[in-house]
Amino acid sequence: MTTTKTWQCSVCGYVHKGDAPPRQCPVCGVDEDLFSEMASVEAPTAPATRTSMIAERDTGADFRGSIVIIGAGVAGVTAAEAARETAPDAAIAIVNKEPGAPYLRLNLTRFLADEVDAASLAMKEPAWFTDNRIDVVHGDAVDLGLADRRTVLRDGRALPYDRLVLAAGAHPFVPPIPGATRKGVHVLRTIDDAAAILSRVKSGTRVVCVGGGLLGLEAAGALNRRGASVTVLEGWGWLLPRQLPERAGRLLGDALAATGIRVVQDAKVKEIAGDEEVHGVVLESGEEHPAQLVLLATGVRPNSYLARRAGIKVDSGAVVDDGMRTSATNVFAAGDVAEHRGVVYGIWPAAYAMGRVAGINATGGKAEMARMPPSNRIKVLGVDLFSIGAVSPTDGSAAIFDEEPAPGAFRRLVTRDGRLVGAALYGDTACAQEVKDAIETGAQLSDSPSLLAALPAFARSLGLGEAD
Repeated sequence: MTTTKTWQCSVCGYVHKGDAPPRQCPVCGVDEDLFSEMASVEAPTAPATRTSMIAERDTGADFRGSIVIIGAGVAGVTAAEAARETAPDAAIAIVNKEPGAPYLRLNLTRFLADEVDAASLAMKEPAWFTDNRIDVVHGDAVDLGLADRRTVLRDGRALPYDRLVLAAGAHPFVPPIPGATRKGVHVLRTIDDAAAILSRVKSGTRVVCVGGGLLGLEAAGALNRRGASVTVLEGWGWLLPRQLPERAGRLLGDALAATGIRVVQDAKVKEIAGDEEVHGVVLESGEEHPAQLVLLATGVRPNSYLARRAGIKVDSGAVVDDGMRTSATNVFAAGDVAEHRGVVYGIWPAAYAMGRVAGINATGGKAEMARMPPSNRIKVLGVDLFSIGAVSPTDGSAAIFDEEPAPGAFRRLVTRDGRLVGAALYGDTACAQEVKDAIETGAQLSDSPSLLAALPAFARSLGLGEAD
């Protein structure tokens, strides 16, 4: 008798049943290597990691000291998990600023859409922390305490440590728009933010989402499914300008419009109008969009203030090397607060990889992370999107191949020096894994038969495919 196995995505918690994990998580888009098999009674074990992301060696550290991890997001919890794997006798504590158990921030838009409940957001079962002897401390860190290695919390408690991992995440950026403090203006970063938004939304509620990026579109789609009347304001000429070329972004705008979501492009916000309560959003053109709720999805900024105050080197984020070490001895950083090779990634696969490297190295192990091409895989109102690397290069050394393989589908592939360096797939992401592998490994296209087989028109354009 064949037994169906159960696999869990270590990043977003998605559960898959089958003889093998999916090639990519349908929720957060991470690779199959970040799935772990779930036993019937035991918690899932840590997954193997892609060597293109992380190089681990000599990780059997004999560390018996204490590790404090500030932040309970994916980077923080992953750091704790990796530290426990490599140091069975270490004392490990996670400082969680929010009440309750650590949860999957990635799934907040699914919570908005009523696809999952609050209980389903939990990152780990409560017993997992107990079984792994990881102490979750609820509090707000206000001082890293580098001088005496004692992290100070707002309520006066102090947590001694031998090694520190800063995984404090990021906060929503609220632009200096007049009226941004009116009642009914919200951001979406925490479960409390989501609950506050839902308290104001019912069928027919007029919602204006300022920002047509990933979060803005996912939230817009979620509130549209709740029956709200949603308008998206995007300052660029098309949606997802960082992830998609113009043609794909405009196709996405058409797809959203077909669901009833109004999309306004080249929208420059002048003010958020109202009295005590929000009434609408006024553009510089003079056009006003009525609103009972305004969602600001205008990006995030790293929570780097603790690092700055401690004298740790900070640029956009806390600067780390390939081992997630900061400029301070025995202090590591991971996730949205960290800047690696000049990049603040702001994506879950990177936060997972950084957390793992930080956790291993905090115990004295040896792990390094290579630079990751920024990638995103999402589904917006039923449309599959995948973007990785440089999709809109500005230099003349890159060659661009565009095609529309089917109605409502678009592909862009960007090459340089015989290698694939960027891609955007809209509507059909079947070849996303081959594309991702080619970019992450840096292989010559002539040595990428699976990619060329998946993209015959592209192969022919390079003179590497069969003639018509």
